[in-house]
Amino acid sequence: MPRHLARQAGLVLLTVLAVAACKREATAPTAAAGDPQPPVTTPGETVDAPVELKDVIETNDRYVVGISYPASINRYPGLAKALSAYTEAERAELMEAVEAFGNDKPSAPYELSLAFEQVVDTPRIVAVAADGSRYTGGAHGQPLIARFVWLPPQDARLTAQALIPDAKGWQAISDYVREQLHTAVVNRADEDELAPTDRAALIKSTFRMIDEGTEPEAGNFSEFVPVLDASGHVTALRFVFPPYQVGPYADGTQMVDVPATLLLPYVAPAYAELFAR
Repeated sequence: MPRHLARQAGLVLLTVLAVAACKREATAPTAAAGDPQPPVTTPGETVDAPVELKDVIETNDRYVVGISYPASINRYPGLAKALSAYTEAERAELMEAVEAFGNDKPSAPYELSLAFEQVVDTPRIVAVAADGSRYTGGAHGQPLIARFVWLPPQDARLTAQALIPDAKGWQAISDYVREQLHTAVVNRADEDELAPTDRAALIKSTFRMIDEGTEPEAGNFSEFVPVLDASGHVTALRFVFPPYQVGPYADGTQMVDVPATLLLPYVAPAYAELFAR
């Protein structure tokens, strides 16, 4: 990334995060009787201190860090802890790259940018989307894409493996997602009016990336958020694929909604009631 572009990106990032932080501070709700309270302990008992997430803005001539969180996220201590662990892991990657310079500094500041957005908030399901990038040299930053689905009644994160424990389920999901992504590639190739040889080469190479990135296993579908109807039931799962997983960097982040009708036969019984029927 050229020096002037990196610095401009860092300034824009800091401005956006500062404005967002001010808005959240002005509208932050006061504690209510139903809000989570600090845990009560007996003498000699120890518990992990709850994590309180706050926006982060740091800048110097070696690195820039900008992290923003939704104002309501601290209502869910377990979820806040999961987001904190993810953030710290990504920050550690950045600092390892910075420290590799020793007393020197990179030609353009390295950068970590992360924005967390609460995309679902119901009594039974909460979902947070994390999007950003980590720049440690090269033409562009590394995309950072993560999704967190939290179940407040169970105080636990819902993972793809727990939700769909049957291998047959992942085969059905893989087949459906591949069909949707294949169709999108063909449509884009037709819209671009490529020469026949270029069209065939593009489709072949992209199909290969899609097929490799959607092998029928939970790890390839780990990032997802539920799509809900008006009653709060799940009508689909929106699977999210970062650049390079199912296409080249230029294609960006891609998403496919898999309907509940396809998913329900394979959903673990403990979570079936979450889905629309």
